[in-house]
Amino acid sequence: MQRQYTGTAGRIENAQVGVFLGYAGQHGRALIDRALYVPDSWAGDDARRRAARIPGDVVLTTKPKQGLVMLERARAAGVPFAWVAGDSVYGADSALRRWAERHRRGYVLAVTSGQRLGQRPVTTWIEDLPNAAWQRLSAGDGAKGPCLYDWTHLPFNGGAEGFACALLVRRSMAKPEEVTFYLTHAPNRTTLAELVHIAGTRWSIESLFEQAKGEVGLDQYEVRSWVGWHRHVTLSMLALAYLAVVRRSAEPGAVGGCGPGKPESRPAAAHRARGQTAHRGPRRPKATQARCCPAMVHLATAAPATRQTRPLAQANTGALR
Repeated sequence: MQRQYTGTAGRIENAQVGVFLGYAGQHGRALIDRALYVPDSWAGDDARRRAARIPGDVVLTTKPKQGLVMLERARAAGVPFAWVAGDSVYGADSALRRWAERHRRGYVLAVTSGQRLGQRPVTTWIEDLPNAAWQRLSAGDGAKGPCLYDWTHLPFNGGAEGFACALLVRRSMAKPEEVTFYLTHAPNRTTLAELVHIAGTRWSIESLFEQAKGEVGLDQYEVRSWVGWHRHVTLSMLALAYLAVVRRSAEPGAVGGCGPGKPESRPAAAHRARGQTAHRGPRRPKATQARCCPAMVHLATAAPATRQTRPLAQANTGALR
């Protein structure tokens, strides 16, 4: 524990900071991996390490590197996901973006206004855009209804075969000077609305943290050791995953998986206008087809396992926080 920036408080204070991998899919949301961030003042202090029971193989690292380890752990374990979302801490990390491109995963990762793209700041990319280039879309429902913003996206070169890269920009309706930038990597012909939808899934993971604190006591601990933190957090995550499965099972007409003889999608809504097609969500990379897995969430072990991987293709999203 030391004085450091924590996203929960939005400021620098005396705190422990964890890196989490969240999962958002059609059957629900859960936290599926975690790691305690060890600041440099602790990583190099042998006395502190012994007192906190920090394992010897834990070295000073960055949050993006911790996030990348968790993403690879999820991929190796066969977790089906096609998209990665995260805030600017992770969006600025080129190694994380290259990993997603190499494994043919889409991403919508926030970056700061100081991010450079094509040897110039991203802010200069939108300086001369006409009003017609912006489209008003909702990234999901908030406490007060749809979260409406003006959005635009500007393609640039790069990405895996069959994918396209773009700069996605969100602008506040009330304060147009307030803009948020994202770097995206998506299957060809992915629409702006689909990219906006993926950007909004990160907010659902943020709300999941509030749910975890209120329902399973994620932040209700007073521990000073590596082992104590991981034990409490892991048990809280397991309880949260269990509640997600219970909620899903309690839904009217819920389907407990996608096995043989079970439908893979819900019937069309009764109120849909005649002739109107259903929104099917973002397109999936062709090279990652796989059968749907059961709804239960399995927590990753402390270290990555070496095993044969399976191709994946579910339109689910992993979000780093």
